[in-house]
Amino acid sequence: MLRHVTAGIDGSPQSLAAAHWAAREAARRGAALHLVHAWEWHPRPAPSVPADMSQRALAEDLPERAADSIRAAHPGLQVSGQAVADSPVAVLLKTAEQAELLVLGSRGFGGVAGFLMGSVSQRVVARASRPVVLVRVGGSAADEHFSAPDGISPDEIPGIPYRDVVLGLDTGRPCEELIEFAFDAAWRRDSSLRVIHTFSRPPDFAAADALVPIRGPELLAEHEHAVIAALRPWREKFPEVAVVESVTEGRAADELISASAGAALVVVGRRTRETRLGTHIGPVAHAALHHAPCPVAVVPHA
Repeated sequence: MLRHVTAGIDGSPQSLAAAHWAAREAARRGAALHLVHAWEWHPRPAPSVPADMSQRALAEDLPERAADSIRAAHPGLQVSGQAVADSPVAVLLKTAEQAELLVLGSRGFGGVAGFLMGSVSQRVVARASRPVVLVRVGGSAADEHFSAPDGISPDEIPGIPYRDVVLGLDTGRPCEELIEFAFDAAWRRDSSLRVIHTFSRPPDFAAADALVPIRGPELLAEHEHAVIAALRPWREKFPEVAVVESVTEGRAADELISASAGAALVVVGRRTRETRLGTHIGPVAHAALHHAPCPVAVVPHA
């Protein structure tokens, strides 16, 4: 089967931004791009549906128009489009299973300076078996690179170095899929990988009960060694990737969002587990999805 990246589209500006990001990612991977549009028939069509056009015809026309736009901007990239009459969540989850990753759009920033995640995106991110990347509206190819000199033309932008890829790492449960995705993303961009790990001091009562109290410097060193150990196999597999480690005491979400400013991509994990309340994204991934200013990749893992 042909390797491909899938982007979910619905005709909105945010989905078109996601499709163009997915096109650039497909090119970086040497893969094809597949655009999928899920639609459901309604007895009362929306005002946007022309009187002389059926809902099906309009739905099937959308992927073709989007594909033409992508082909014009990315000559040489193999692009296909598909319209499926079914629930958007079901369609996106099914198509994601066959793709290297799924790319979805966000409605930009809300009143609290965060992403506005639709219910479809949130459910797909929480349940997808493959990595999902959320891209905000307004992003462009230039945003993935460091600032370009004045007067540079658009076709010269790919020659400007990429910004860092940022990885949120939990050494208590290091995940091979997550770490490999981040290293691979940095390798394909020829960029640095910035690894963020945070820790908290044990509660005062726990420290008081310890036979040998752990001091601050010792606790920091312990976590630094854990990060080094978790990354060692991947440094050996990706020797070209420059790695910058940041181990600090604090809240993981705060440190990750701070590091995301000026990054090309943030990579976070999501445990594939069910709770009594259903699927769960996790507080760190949830914060990154709502507040990181750059694209966010959520990688599911056991």
